[in-house]
Amino acid sequence: MLLDFLEQLSETQTVENVWALTVEEMASYGFHKLFYGFTRYRTGKSFGDQQDILILSNLDQAYIKRFLDENMYYDAPMAQWAAQNVGACSWGWMAQNMDNLTPAEMKIIEFNRQFDVTAGYTVSFKDISYRAKGAIGLSASDGQTQADLDAIWAEHGRTLIQTCNMAHLKLTQLPFSGGRKTLTARQKEALEWVADGKTTQDVATIMGLTAATVEKHLRLARDVLDVDTTAQAILKASFQNQIFVLQG
Repeated sequence: MLLDFLEQLSETQTVENVWALTVEEMASYGFHKLFYGFTRYRTGKSFGDQQDILILSNLDQAYIKRFLDENMYYDAPMAQWAAQNVGACSWGWMAQNMDNLTPAEMKIIEFNRQFDVTAGYTVSFKDISYRAKGAIGLSASDGQTQADLDAIWAEHGRTLIQTCNMAHLKLTQLPFSGGRKTLTARQKEALEWVADGKTTQDVATIMGLTAATVEKHLRLARDVLDVDTTAQAILKASFQNQIFVLQG
């Protein structure tokens, strides 16, 4: 089962297909509700602009909308655990630490109860940058208890962690534009040549355009990426795997 998943995963070239494979694989172990998030813009007090966070979930749309619109992930107990830890944690951790939770965290727990998101595990990934953080919440089908999931984890936990790790690594390699438009082919090409050290006039000659048109492409690329400088645009486009990407 795991080998089949990994073979399909290695061939998949879109975020949507990776997510579909991951949802199907996790469901085969009894985890039917998933919530994944990844940011490269974490600071001490923030996960960054929500539009720059890759967020994937198969939970009810009403749940997702409120959770994101009200920025609940800032106070969600397991999100806070994931921000400070690496590895897997049973949601039984919340029951064990109930006396230490803040009113804001208790509000999130009550919100989750309304959507029967009460039993599960969180896997927090080890990233190479202190600005990056990825994690996935795995919740049960309706009616399953934390004890049921703990039993599943005792038997399959190592496989589940590595399955999530492989999906996470694949997702971070694929193009993602956040909530904004994607760059056009011309905008990508202009950024790529500047990233290679070419001047605006060099880029104009290479692309067969005027310098003014190249400047326009770079300006529009900055607008799409919501940054102030071309250097920032190159960095963000690289983070989002929008430039120097092989077209398959």
